[in-house]
Amino acid sequence: MLNQIIRNKTIQWLQSSDCAILELINYIKSKGELREPQIEAIETFLFLKIKGQNKPLWELFASGFFINGTDLTKLNINQKAREYLENNVSAFSLFDFSRQKIDGKSLLPNLEKEITENPTSLNYEEIIKKLFYNVNYSDYLMSLPMGSGKTYLMGAFIYLDLYFASIEPDNKNFAHNFLVLIPSGLKTSIGPSLRTIEDFDPSWVIPEPSASHLKKILKFDVLDESKSAKQSNKARNPNAQIVNECLPNPFGQVFVVNAEKVILNKIDLSEQLELIEQDEDEEDKKANELRALIGKIPNLSILIDEVHHAAKSDIKLRQVVNRWNAKGSITTVLGFSGTPYLTSAEKIELTTDDTLKISEITNTVYYYPLTKAIESFLKKPTVKIADNLSHLQIVKQGVEDFNNTYGTLIYENETIAKVAIYCSNIEMLEDEIYPYLQSELKINPDEILKFHGGNKTYSLPVENELEFKSLDTKLSKKKYI
Repeated sequence: MLNQIIRNKTIQWLQSSDCAILELINYIKSKGELREPQIEAIETFLFLKIKGQNKPLWELFASGFFINGTDLTKLNINQKAREYLENNVSAFSLFDFSRQKIDGKSLLPNLEKEITENPTSLNYEEIIKKLFYNVNYSDYLMSLPMGSGKTYLMGAFIYLDLYFASIEPDNKNFAHNFLVLIPSGLKTSIGPSLRTIEDFDPSWVIPEPSASHLKKILKFDVLDESKSAKQSNKARNPNAQIVNECLPNPFGQVFVVNAEKVILNKIDLSEQLELIEQDEDEEDKKANELRALIGKIPNLSILIDEVHHAAKSDIKLRQVVNRWNAKGSITTVLGFSGTPYLTSAEKIELTTDDTLKISEITNTVYYYPLTKAIESFLKKPTVKIADNLSHLQIVKQGVEDFNNTYGTLIYENETIAKVAIYCSNIEMLEDEIYPYLQSELKINPDEILKFHGGNKTYSLPVENELEFKSLDTKLSKKKYI
């Protein structure tokens, strides 16, 4: 919704005389290591950090920062509405936003109508705050499709924040420390995400010698300890002890953690979405202790992989972040997702008779659609239609096509070709497809990799995760996934 306006204003800023980062952007482009969406996301990030002074989206919106050029003198509206909009920047910003065109139609026609007919009836600042989830910190969502390099982008943002923080250490707009949150559905992603960020080459986005200097400063810790630590007068929770040891003034500290496991598992929400911390046993106390200590980390930027705003766990997370922010520790929250849409529309009350329904995640500041990624850098699939075939016959035909076309192919980087077979559930994978590959298609089990999240009946060896994460390396000999 807002992302196209932000993109246009970012381009205008980059072309202006007051843009101080043009040389840095040109350096990043000249290195040639990042893709178009990654570079554009970086431009957006720096635009909001520097030009937008890292202010919350609602505050920028209400102050007219995103006004898109509506000319009130050319609109057929009543004089009362015209004068009100001319003298109320929040109202004008919301009116201007509602008139964005999608397929020739206003984005929010009901809101546009309500403002022109009853301009004094709305609480504009309250509506704007609700549009951006009532948060008082910088909360930005970067929406890029799978395969575009979101985890590398996390690494780029970490180094860029540190770069500017090292130049201006007292500037609160730039983070000194970082918390990378992996949502509960992606528990197996912690290790690979950490390795990707650790392996990121900062010289792709920062010139030397600053890049090498910051690389040496950065310190990574994974907060995944489940066992009790040795006796310590600092902390009962081993994860909390790791955090406590870096306080009070760390610089360049990166924590990677599963949000559900260590932060959200011992809290609940009241009907008013207020946090209720459990405190009945030792595990509750440990979880509360860790949350409290994370809240003390100064100048903290939070990066959330595959973030969404509709799930209960994510509402919990937002409330936890709100509490941390109340202590003045949060610099920025950066979410990353493949799609900027909610699973169900969010309702915002305008008046007692009118409700605004929003289906997009409104804090999406950058959006690179999948269709554009396929045109630009993702592989273009060849789609074949199988008429009147059972699912096992489809698998057989697909495997035979793969073997005939790619079966002996070895790429320049010494990786082998692979075929992926997606199953609708774990039972089908375990009881039908996997046995079928071995018995009917006579495939060597050593060339087959099963990968799923497990359930009460089926689990996988721990090494399967490493095999899955190694598929794009020359070490992998798995062909049938």
